[in-house]
Amino acid sequence: MLGGLTLGRFTGGDPSLLRRINSAVVLHALRDAETPSLTELMRVTGLSRPTVEGVIEGLAESGLVVEVPPDPADARKQGRPARRFRFHAEAGHLLGIEVGAHQVRAVLSDLSGTPLGSHRHDVDESASAEERLERVRGTVAELLRRSSVARGTLWAVGVGTPGIVEADGVVRLCTALPGWTGLPLGERLQRSFRCPVLVENDANVAVVAEHWQGAAVGTDDAVFVLAGLSPGAGSLIGGRLHRGFGGAAGEIGALHLLGREVTPEHLLSTTGTPLHPLDEGAVARVFALAKEGDPQALEAVNRFLRRLVHDVAALVLAIDPELVVVGGWAAGLDGVLEPLREQLALYCLRPPEVALSALGEGVIATGALRLALDHVEEQLFAVEQAPLARR
Repeated sequence: MLGGLTLGRFTGGDPSLLRRINSAVVLHALRDAETPSLTELMRVTGLSRPTVEGVIEGLAESGLVVEVPPDPADARKQGRPARRFRFHAEAGHLLGIEVGAHQVRAVLSDLSGTPLGSHRHDVDESASAEERLERVRGTVAELLRRSSVARGTLWAVGVGTPGIVEADGVVRLCTALPGWTGLPLGERLQRSFRCPVLVENDANVAVVAEHWQGAAVGTDDAVFVLAGLSPGAGSLIGGRLHRGFGGAAGEIGALHLLGREVTPEHLLSTTGTPLHPLDEGAVARVFALAKEGDPQALEAVNRFLRRLVHDVAALVLAIDPELVVVGGWAAGLDGVLEPLREQLALYCLRPPEVALSALGEGVIATGALRLALDHVEEQLFAVEQAPLARR
């Protein structure tokens, strides 16, 4: 490993491969530093000065590196000031998109993942697939317009959506969004962009987001619970996203299909008949009544929390995470966190830490952005092919 970049085993005799390795190593060092000099890059990478200079020249021609003005401290020294360089994060842009039941949210960043703006639009829960896709396009167009960013500068787009998502971006099953099951979401959105579009389950990108810059920073074994009417979960095992064989890992909300008596409509009913309509507003009213001491509402909330605990406990027992992060709209309701802690302590052999999401409503779009950033970094630091290759 050199500068955080795993090089693996390579044989000599291939100058082009060696150039790609050197380019990836120098670029990685530039990403990790602010404005290093040639001497500092030589020290970090272990490469000779002519090699570093040659790599810098090539990266500058590609637009990925720019020279910065001399440091005032260097200018005060005798002799020529040291030449300094930085990663040109503005050379391209990344987009993270959340497609949810009630909203579409998009966040824009440069190539370092630094946010440049965000935009959201409400969408009706009953909207058709075409209407929802049109709302996505409109949200993205407005964000790009407000940020004065050309669509052609996008290097990758990440998308988080409810449902079981195949590796090719097809939504295999989704009960939350009308017309979403079977939708080739990646292909449909690809028509709007000239860059790779990567689609992933919303809870999966949420756990990636929390690991990147939220409650799970520094924790490589974590579960994110997207707590709603039908909870879902995303899991990191050893710092890697666990999707399962077919992308269905973490679909703990499916446990209610084992018996109608535990469906959300029955769990949250205060009258003995199924709650209808079953939406977030109706559920919020039940929780509000429980807070006021209404006995039927209290029992309904307790049933809901017990089911959530059972679902989460099943996953915790299976993978033994260090941390469970709770997000989604139910996380904002009073009383959800402490019962989770108490009940998981009863059900689990080694109770995990439990925390609320640090990213709130933006967690899915942030995770989708990280998905795009991961893709670009794989391209930038690749050694099997030219690191600047883009589809």
